[in-house]
Amino acid sequence: MMDGRLENAPAEVRTPEGIRLYPPEALAGMHRAGRLAAECLDMIGPFVVPGTTTGEIDARIERFVKDSGATSATIGYRGYQHASCISVNHVVCHGIPGPKVLKDGDILNIDVTVIVDGWYGDTSRMYVAGRASRKAARLIEVTHECLMRGIAEVKPGNTFGDIGAAIQEFAESERMSVVRNFCGHGLGRVFHDAPNVLHYGRRGDGAELRPGMIFTIEPMINLGGPHTKTLADNWTAVTRDKSLSAQFEHSVAVTEDGVEIFTLSPAGRFFPDLG
Repeated sequence: MMDGRLENAPAEVRTPEGIRLYPPEALAGMHRAGRLAAECLDMIGPFVVPGTTTGEIDARIERFVKDSGATSATIGYRGYQHASCISVNHVVCHGIPGPKVLKDGDILNIDVTVIVDGWYGDTSRMYVAGRASRKAARLIEVTHECLMRGIAEVKPGNTFGDIGAAIQEFAESERMSVVRNFCGHGLGRVFHDAPNVLHYGRRGDGAELRPGMIFTIEPMINLGGPHTKTLADNWTAVTRDKSLSAQFEHSVAVTEDGVEIFTLSPAGRFFPDLG
């Protein structure tokens, strides 16, 4: 995910709102990149166990990406030096891998972005070291459902506000909150592009969805309040009230008749086993 700021990119067809419209043949490249990113997260699951460190997990991810002949989009990105972001418990996003040892019951989001033949595949999912508490398991379930409800709104004629509203309505109906400070983003031949994809909002607001739009949906849901703060490392974002946070992310495209998801797990492991 990283952030919603835009990067320079070659001019292509864009909407009046500045959102790039990719041709249908772009979907093949996005599928290759998305599949590798999903395979990476499939691979790492068995290594998310109590006693391992987030740095060891990241090292395995870096080796996997290199051995696959791809490039990690995050290594060197604005000074970041890791192949993943690993956000544990009350860390909302952009957690930096390091010496932190996972304990039984820790929940964590692992976020990876790979570059394959110039296309970016960006995805994240939740994991549990050991066995999750009942509250943590419910948070993970609600967050996954928020993602899928947002994706269900992706079709021509709907708006980005429809996506955000679907996520917000469900999260708040479960007495959880949606993080406002971070959002999804345009994707494709660049890491971050227009639009910013908000995970809250009102139905009918925002740009209309059109075939050829490619972006991420990646809601961050908190057990407590929605407010966050960024630590002194200028990357790690945490909940202000130290409540647990969870996130799932898919890369998707608007097609002529609906939505295409690029980052589905080839092994069907996208949702963690909560026991």
